Amino acid sequence: QVQLVESGGGLVQAGGSLRLSCAASGSFVRINTMGWYRQAPGKPRDLVATITSGGSTNYEDSVKGRFTISRDNAKNTVYLQMNSLKPEDTAVYYCNANLVQRRFSSSYSSAYWGQGTQVTVSS
Repeated sequence: QVQLVESGGGLVQAGGSLRLSCAASGSFVRINTMGWYRQAPGKPRDLVATITSGGSTNYEDSVKGRFTISRDNAKNTVYLQMNSLKPEDTAVYYCNANLVQRRFSSSYSSAYWGQGTQVTVSS
């Protein structure tokens, strides 16, 4: 089975930086788009940033210019560098990966989620 393991969350002061990592392991043919989502209490889970297998990126407006998503395909790992953090960034951050697996002679695409990591930004 596929597992996404996140790390790098924690407590940081406003204006500080944090780097999240998410490594995929298990049985799969390839990873297509990877991304980061976040969810605050009482709020829906929102997309933060995505990156395709070719390196194309997309960001939610509030994090543009502050966050950078990247990936290391050889390590099956996606990163989120968060700079100039604000209290509004406080949330549980979830890693997501859309990947291709093989079942007998067929291939299929599935989405997997990390366990979530808490990011708290104090003022």
